[in-house]
Amino acid sequence: MPNVSSQRGGLGAACKSAVMQRQPESTVSEVTVRREGPLEAMTHFIHKHFLLILIGAYALSAVSPQFGLTLREIHVGKVTWPDGSQTSLSLSFLMLAFLLFNAGLAIKVEELTALWKRPAVVIAGFAANTLVPIVLILSLRGVMQLWYDWDELQNLLVGLALIVSMPIAGSSTAWAQNANGNLSLSLGLVFLSTVTSPITTPIVLHLFGYLTQNDYSEDLHELASQGTGGFMMLTVVMPSLAGIIIHFVFGEGKIHSLRAALKLANYAVLLLLNYSNASTALPQAFGNPDVDFLVFIYSTTLVLCAAAYGAGWLLSRWLKVNKPDQASLMFGLGMNNNGTGLVLAASALSDHPAVLLPMIFYTLTQQVLAAVIDSRLFRTNDEPG
Repeated sequence: MPNVSSQRGGLGAACKSAVMQRQPESTVSEVTVRREGPLEAMTHFIHKHFLLILIGAYALSAVSPQFGLTLREIHVGKVTWPDGSQTSLSLSFLMLAFLLFNAGLAIKVEELTALWKRPAVVIAGFAANTLVPIVLILSLRGVMQLWYDWDELQNLLVGLALIVSMPIAGSSTAWAQNANGNLSLSLGLVFLSTVTSPITTPIVLHLFGYLTQNDYSEDLHELASQGTGGFMMLTVVMPSLAGIIIHFVFGEGKIHSLRAALKLANYAVLLLLNYSNASTALPQAFGNPDVDFLVFIYSTTLVLCAAAYGAGWLLSRWLKVNKPDQASLMFGLGMNNNGTGLVLAASALSDHPAVLLPMIFYTLTQQVLAAVIDSRLFRTNDEPG
């Protein structure tokens, strides 16, 4: 009996000790949740409902565009390039640069250097992202020419040109990460398409300049020749590289401590930029809606976006890559940086506001298809069934 009592006392002491050891951890966890809770909770809420919030921002631009138009009038200076062309440093320009800086800040140098082990997959993904949409549009051009309104067709082609010419969206890495994709591959696709955009974007715009006619063709050739390379360098490449360098200098620890605030700021700037850009096109489009034109735009952008995602799936099958690589290829090929295209179009093609509509529709479509693909192909149930 004394032995039993002693064992019970020892067991009770051990349990009490274990509880006391766990309690500080629980307290620290609760303090951490209280300290970081508001920012993280708000960021999580926006991430979960981003598509609905983005639709809301577009709806607001259609019914109340004045604030967005006012934001577009804010300028802080100009940059003059060696060829004599100028780029206005507008608020939209600065917001776009912030988004690309933030994207670069999330990239780790070691993740990029890991790509040298399999460069063929990155190069193939980059080539497919550039070529597949162009080939698709060229193949559909004969059918598109049957559209009865010549001016609407030209607006659509210019909008498609801006979509295809843009680099891969940084948000593709978030979708790939959520799908347990290869983050290094996703970052590599974004990085390669970003740093080459000052070269590839003018080439694609020139190509579409030969597919369009009259002043639409002239606008695309002029856009490609005068300042687009510099625009892409200043708004896309330099901010992205600056973010990567700052991440490398300050290290993961300091960057991680700011991550919640940076994510929330990124969402706020992204929504404000989309609202401001859409304010130039949506009031006219939905104030006096041309339903068949809107259906024509939506149908075309849906086919283009679905084909881009499908090309990522086919490429992954052809290269015989694993599931994580497949996720990165699909989201990389399916998602373009339309924020850059919207800023470029709104500033350089203000006389043709309808060219923004394809980019607005594509932005929504790529998010919807990303959610569908994630749930159907990459979402797994880890719970026992």
